[in-house]
Amino acid sequence: MKPPVPTRRDTIWITDAAAVTALGRTIEDTWQGLIKSKTAIRPVERFRAGGYRSDVAACIPDLGADESGSRLSDLLRRLVLRMGEVPSDARLITATTKGGIDVLERFIRNPPSNVENVLPSAIDRLAADVFGLKRQAFTISAACASSAIAVSQACAFIHAGETDAALVCCADLVTEFVFSGFSALGALSPTPCTPFDRDREGLSLGEGAAGLLLMPSARAKAEGKRCLGRILGWGSGCDAFHLTTPAPDGTGLIAAMDRAFERAKLSKDAVGVICAHGTGTVSNDAMELTAYDHVFGRTWPPVYSMKGAVGHTLGAGGGIEVAIGLKALSQHIAPPTVGLSHPVEAARGRVTTQNTPFDGDVLLSCNSGFGGINTALIVQRGDG
Repeated sequence: MKPPVPTRRDTIWITDAAAVTALGRTIEDTWQGLIKSKTAIRPVERFRAGGYRSDVAACIPDLGADESGSRLSDLLRRLVLRMGEVPSDARLITATTKGGIDVLERFIRNPPSNVENVLPSAIDRLAADVFGLKRQAFTISAACASSAIAVSQACAFIHAGETDAALVCCADLVTEFVFSGFSALGALSPTPCTPFDRDREGLSLGEGAAGLLLMPSARAKAEGKRCLGRILGWGSGCDAFHLTTPAPDGTGLIAAMDRAFERAKLSKDAVGVICAHGTGTVSNDAMELTAYDHVFGRTWPPVYSMKGAVGHTLGAGGGIEVAIGLKALSQHIAPPTVGLSHPVEAARGRVTTQNTPFDGDVLLSCNSGFGGINTALIVQRGDG
């Protein structure tokens, strides 16, 4: 049995959550796909991918572009339909890697387009419009750790008393611009990705969005909000090892986890399950396993990755993984790591290949990004 988690008055609640992925329009849709080992990674139809290292990705098939030329607005509108009421005074923090970069593609090939939407910061305005928020927002664009850092920033604001409601909204698209870049790096897997597998060849891109509404427990209780989960700790670390390759010894991720545990005042033994970054690249997966071995020693909780099912959703990944992680906590099930058939030695018996029950009410969610950015979030199971 896992040790009990101390109860504190100042906990930060997740009072509402939504996620849209290529597996489905709701958290439940994506969860059902995960536990049934389904994958949304399939041949790309949005653009001609025959000349690239790969021709597969997890695209939302009917995602449409608006008058600006971007699919980002459609994605955000789908997200807002699944969220409950957001307080008008909520602090909006958005997260993305490339935002509406598909506008640039359209502008070059068939102008006119609203080129203002090319900038990652454009997601501020688009998200504020769909959620009906007037307060000034800001964007975090920190590679594939973007939304995890956004959650951390929201928690820091609440903890410091700068706001008592924060909405984290994250989104990224599969675009030819991004696809060609990862292909040039040699990072794309020719076939659907296989995280932590001995034969892994790279990542598969995906797209999606998530929304997380955070409040201090006092306000949430006063307004009769439900507690889907609690953010107990958050941490980040930068290894500054290479532009795209993580430090092999996992130093940045280890630092992020240590800081999250310290902030949560929690023992690592309380963790019941780990949602790994798990991209399927040779370097990232090896680094993560090294970091977990350092922190957890010989006894690990079950580890899973979502990316074999929904693809690597870049800056939106951390937010989506927290939203889906709430289902894992409520069900006490670590879903299969889709695509994993032949685990590397360090992953054998540790990274899931099937639905795996776990003890405890705490999830550790980790993300890593280009430039050596690493993040860790500690999430506790909610009450409803």
